[in-house]
This record gives sequence, structure tokens and C-alpha cells, in this order.
Amino acid sequence: MTNPKQLTTGTAVRSACRNGSWTAPTCGLADGFAQANFVVLPKALAFDFLLFCQRNPKPCPLLDVTEPGDPRPHHVAPDADLRTDLPRYRVWRNGELVDEPKDIARYWQDDFVSFVIGCSFTFESAMLRAGLPVRHIELGVNVPMFRTNIACRAAGVFHGPLVVSMRPLTPSDAVRAVQITSRYPSVHGAPVHIGDPSAIGIADISHPDFGDAVPIHAGEVPVFWACGVTPQAAIMAAKPALVITHSPGCMFVTDIRDEELAVG
Repeated sequence: MTNPKQLTTGTAVRSACRNGSWTAPTCGLADGFAQANFVVLPKALAFDFLLFCQRNPKPCPLLDVTEPGDPRPHHVAPDADLRTDLPRYRVWRNGELVDEPKDIARYWQDDFVSFVIGCSFTFESAMLRAGLPVRHIELGVNVPMFRTNIACRAAGVFHGPLVVSMRPLTPSDAVRAVQITSRYPSVHGAPVHIGDPSAIGIADISHPDFGDAVPIHAGEVPVFWACGVTPQAAIMAAKPALVITHSPGCMFVTDIRDEELAVG
């Protein structure tokens, strides 16, 4: 495994993924470079999915969409190859997870359209620069993610619940986190909920649906942001014949700087 301290740019991370020397989550890598969620599906489903993203911009903020059959995201990383440049992928057939490969070259189709979707790792870097704690980074684990009882707006075959990521903070830090993350609408923006998990349909905060559990200390509250794993929940609900996504936490690292995505 490559030393993560060597992976300081998007190009370096993608190269390590391509040659197989990095197959772990990308949290904390290439500080300052925007990371992204990834979905690829046949052209026949691409309009429905594009509409799903446009109708649900908090969990699905689009950074790039490719031409059919083109594995290169020309806007965010023109020298990248989306078939090989993520640490690990998930292959879904009829809504069921059937494979979690390190590259998808053998699955690639000439009609595939790829979607690069903003990721909360970008605003986490801004939180860290402001001195706010990010528990899963402190512990070296993946961010906890939960299905909620909040329904996304449906589009064609795609529908399903909003998925959220959670970071525990003190109330005063939560206020600061709202101010900071609001500047990054293209990577999920401000939280969607603060406090009682049951209010958004989360029965057990210690058992996330994706990622790893993290402790919530005395005096802290859970803070929830819309999450780019939401498309995976929609895919499981729609059950299309073939869709490929990133494995949770194993993001696509772009050449876009975090601050390029900030507003205000």
C-alpha cells in the first residue's frame, strides 16, 4: 500500500488507484483537492438519473457528466480514467450488489454515461482548517452514513430515501459548521438536520447503514448532512439491470481545488 503522505494531489491518488497500490478509502488524501462520488449507467437511464440529480441537488450535486462511452471527466480531471482511478467500485445488477472490484474495465460499455457528484470530504477540509473536530478522521475510519425517512424527489425509475452522513459536534461547533459548510453548496452545503436522529427515521445512531460508527461524547449532538451515497439507495430501489458506483468512502479525487467550489 502506498504511503498516504505521498498522495498529495488528485493525480497522485488516481495514479495509485490505477496501479493498484491504493485500494482504501480516500478520506484525508490530497488535502485541498475536491473528492467526488461516482455513478455510471447506460445511456438509456442517463436522462432519468440526470433529472434525479437536478431534483435532489443537496445529496446529488453534479460536478461533471461524461459523453456516452467516454471514461474521461474532462471538466474535473481531463487526464483521468473513470474505469481505473477509484480505489474500489460497486457493481449492481437488478438492485443487488454483485461485485466490488478495484477497476471496472471488464464491465465497461460503449453507452456508459458517468456522473461525478460532489462529496462532503471537501467541506470537511474547511472544517478542519477552522479547527473543528471531524471524528471519523480523528479515528481513521469511514464516515457513518444512514438512510432516513426523508423521501427524495423521484425521477423516472429513480426514487428512494435521502442518505445522510453524521459528524458529532458541540452545539457551538455545530453553529460554526453550518456557517462553514453553507459556503459549499456543490458538495452538499449546510446540514439537513441537527439533533434527534429518530426525527429523520434513524433508529440506532450506533449502527450506520454505510461506513463506520463513531462515538458521540457528552455535550455533543449529531449533525447530519445530505450524502452522495443517496444514489446507491435509489439504485437499490429502482433495480436497473446494471449500474456501477464507488464503494462508500472510496471516492474519485479530482483536480478541482476545494476553494474553487466555495461561494461567498
